[in-house]
Amino acid sequence: MKQKTENDAYLTLAALCAQAEHCQYEMLEKMRRWELPEEEQARVMHRLVSERYVDDERYARAFVKDKVRYNKWGRRKVEQALWQKRIDEDIRQRVLDEVDDDEYLSVLKPLLQQKRRTTKASSDYELNQKLVRFAISRGFTYDIIRKCLDIDDVPDED
Repeated sequence: MKQKTENDAYLTLAALCAQAEHCQYEMLEKMRRWELPEEEQARVMHRLVSERYVDDERYARAFVKDKVRYNKWGRRKVEQALWQKRIDEDIRQRVLDEVDDDEYLSVLKPLLQQKRRTTKASSDYELNQKLVRFAISRGFTYDIIRKCLDIDDVPDED
């Protein structure tokens, strides 16, 4: 592979960022794979950030929205994914706190209802344990899971 120049790297990454949100970590990883010297990486990264092609907070907001709504992930799984992308702790917490419990409930409740229909269990207790494990594996917190299961378990009162 031909060595990329600093300007080539900038143009390639700017085009990539113009098409979709990307975080600083992803851009740095690409430049490392291209074996761009560190000082050139820093200059390219500074330029991408200053020209607002890369914005970790904007990226985190889009990432959280997509993962919760479309992938049906819970807070813990999204938080871990953002950590792996090296998003700052304060940005992670701020963006995750913007998603209220009602949104997680609206995602988890249909998931649990669907899972309940396809899960075999010898008792309600065993069924609930399987549903809890399933929801935890999707990254939902126990208090949100409990709310969904309590809503399902409480009979309607007239």
